[in-house]
Amino acid sequence: MSHETHQSLENDGHRMIMWRTDDGVRLQARSGRDVTAAWGDLALAAHHLPAGTVLDGEAVITTEYGRISFEAAQARAATSPTRARRLAAQRPAHYIAFDALQLPSGDARPRPYSERRAALLTLLAELPANTPIQAVSATTDRDTALTWYNSLHHQGGIVAKRTTSPYRAGRTGAWLKIRHADTIEATVAGFTGTARQPRALAARLPDGRIALSQRLTTALATRIAPHLVPQPGRAYTQGGDAYTPVSGEVVVEVAAGTTRHAVVTVVRLR
Repeated sequence: MSHETHQSLENDGHRMIMWRTDDGVRLQARSGRDVTAAWGDLALAAHHLPAGTVLDGEAVITTEYGRISFEAAQARAATSPTRARRLAAQRPAHYIAFDALQLPSGDARPRPYSERRAALLTLLAELPANTPIQAVSATTDRDTALTWYNSLHHQGGIVAKRTTSPYRAGRTGAWLKIRHADTIEATVAGFTGTARQPRALAARLPDGRIALSQRLTTALATRIAPHLVPQPGRAYTQGGDAYTPVSGEVVVEVAAGTTRHAVVTVVRLR
C-alpha cells in the first residue's frame, strides 16, 4: 500500500522538535518555546544522538498502569525546572519520534518518507538499549492498521502518510488522520475568559461563520491556552457574543453535528 499508518499519540503528549547540535541539545515546543528544562531526562538521552540530528516527535509519560497520561505530561510541561527534575525521577518521559528532519549527512526533509523512516530506525538502533527515544509504531499492513484503529478509541484514531511524500511543516494534506468521531477543523478566532484560562472558544467554521464553543473542559483549556495570543479590543460572533480576538492560526477539531447550532463542541486541539 502507498500509505504508512501510525498509531496516533498526539492527543496525550507534548509535540516537540528535538535538536542535537554540536553544542548540546534543544527541545522546542510546537509554539516555538524552548522546553529543554522541563524535559531534562529527554535532553540527557538526546546527547547520545549524533550531532546534526533533528527529530519531530512527541514527549509522553505513562502511568503505573502503562497508560499514556496527558495530565502527567501537562504537569511536567507547566512546572519549574526544579520540580520537573523531581517529576522525572518519579515518572520518566519517553520521546516518540515521528520523523527525521535532519540527519548528520544533511537536510532529510526533501527525501521520501520511506527513506526518512528507514534512516530514523537506523539512527535510533545505535542508541543505548534503555533509551527513552523510540520510533512511533508504523505499518504498511492493512490488517494491522485496522487493528490499531479499532483499539485506539481513546486516542482519536490513527494517522496515515504517503510513503513518497517529503516532510512539510504545518498543516498539509500529507498526513491523513483517520478519526473515530465525525469532526471538522475550525480556526480559533478568539476566546472568552482569560488567555491563561480560556472558558470558551470563538471558532471560525469552514463556511466563515464564527460561533462560540461549549465551556471547555479543564484538560482542553490547559492544552489550548499556551497557543492563544490575545489581541487588544473585543470582537463579536454572529450571535452577538463578545470574545477576545487572537492572532496566529490555532486549529481545533469540532464535532461536525454541532456546527449547525449557535454553540459548537470542541473535541481537541489540532
